[in-house]
Amino acid sequence: MGIKISSLIPKREISWDELRDKKIAVDSSQMLYQFLSSIRQMDGTLLKDSKGNITSHLIGLSSRITNLMSKGLKLVFVFDGISPKLKSNETERRSKRKEIAEIKFEEARKKGDEEKMYKYSQQTARLDKTIIEDSKEFIAALGLPVIQAPSEAEAQAAFMAERKDVDYVASSDFDTLVYGAPRLLQNLTLATRKKLPSGLYVSIKPELIELRKTLKELKINKDQFLALAILIGTDFNPGGVKQIGPKTALRIVREHKSFDKIFKEVNAEFDWKEIYAVFKSMPIMKNYQLKWKNIDEEKVYNILVKKHDFSKQRVEKLIKRVKQGNIKRQQKKLGEF
Repeated sequence: MGIKISSLIPKREISWDELRDKKIAVDSSQMLYQFLSSIRQMDGTLLKDSKGNITSHLIGLSSRITNLMSKGLKLVFVFDGISPKLKSNETERRSKRKEIAEIKFEEARKKGDEEKMYKYSQQTARLDKTIIEDSKEFIAALGLPVIQAPSEAEAQAAFMAERKDVDYVASSDFDTLVYGAPRLLQNLTLATRKKLPSGLYVSIKPELIELRKTLKELKINKDQFLALAILIGTDFNPGGVKQIGPKTALRIVREHKSFDKIFKEVNAEFDWKEIYAVFKSMPIMKNYQLKWKNIDEEKVYNILVKKHDFSKQRVEKLIKRVKQGNIKRQQKKLGEF
């Protein structure tokens, strides 16, 4: 879900050249959900191979990742672990929403309404063990590091960025900022425009959000930023405090220096201390290793062509893109000398 504070956050467009040879930690689950939601047939059915195995996620990964690699980006993919117990309410809410969408999808199917079938099918995306393991195997075959977080991937990625083991965290949510990520990338896609619910298209480019600049502009510190997030609502207290939006929350946080005073004023119906503790004590793996390797062409070929029926020509093209990215990084390094 993420924290709905976009209206308060200063952003700037960042060029692909600026990102070349930069290490970027990617929130894997978020990207996979995006592929499972969007890469479907016109009737909403997920794409599958001849054996009935879902391939929508592999189609998305093979296209997005190799294109980003061809631009010289050094990606590392971080996967979610066990969710905190406090997130169970949000998980249940999402599950119920999917169930409702499945009922509406079935109603549309009976009527033969493909437009609505596609619409509701997008809301039913689920990540299962097979999809996650397939994704990890393919990403590793591309030569990219795969990190399994003990809990929230965004917290793990933020920790890696704070350590300066990666330069950026890529996510469409703002949670990584609350966890302390110095630099957040959004719109990390090769698409040049996006279709809005209204049917209109808007141009999209990668955007950079810097935590230090954000805190300076909002005139608050890191702890106050966490209080702001809790007021507005997080995955651990969806909806936040009733009738309090981002601007009001920011005013309250600026006026009071302590959490006790902040949440006493708003009469929160949740235990803010419990939510604060979850953010502050999120389990993190500290002994991870980041090693970028050459693409394992044979393994990529076996996964995509032999196992999942991808065309040889398509796989040859994506392998070529990856090699082009390696050449660009090498040229940049030589240029620095």
